[in-house]
Amino acid sequence: MKRSTIAKTFTLATIAALGIGLAPTAKAADKGCSTVTLRGTFSRHDTGTVLAPPAAAGPFALVGTFTFDGNGNVTGAATSSQNGNIGQGTQTGTYTVNSDCTGTIIVQGSGGHSSHYSFVIDDNGNGFQYICTDSNPISIVYTGVARRQFPVGDWRQ
Repeated sequence: MKRSTIAKTFTLATIAALGIGLAPTAKAADKGCSTVTLRGTFSRHDTGTVLAPPAAAGPFALVGTFTFDGNGNVTGAATSSQNGNIGQGTQTGTYTVNSDCTGTIIVQGSGGHSSHYSFVIDDNGNGFQYICTDSNPISIVYTGVARRQFPVGDWRQ
């Protein structure tokens, strides 16, 4: 009977240890983010390089806004410099936020070009960092940082 008690104790201890070991992993994947996390207006700053087509190749910079509605829709306005050529435009599109605080943005610009971004939320939802993932027909390499323009609940949102 003593062997049976030792075996049961060892089995329960093993199950408990596995359960304790897995709990932080499960919690780390779900950080509680959702589309509501990005609700409001964020100022943005992008820098990088256009690689192709050759006529557009050169440095790229942009300042503007992203405004998220908390339901997966986004709008924006920006002024950009592409190889020294200044342009202004607007964007509309959609976004997704995963529970681990990563996500995607897809917008259609007023000039007809679509842009795709992957991002990670930081600063307790007050900002996010992103990278443009477009490569065809324009090959572009740029990253950006966005910060909440006004506090949550501010009348200007």
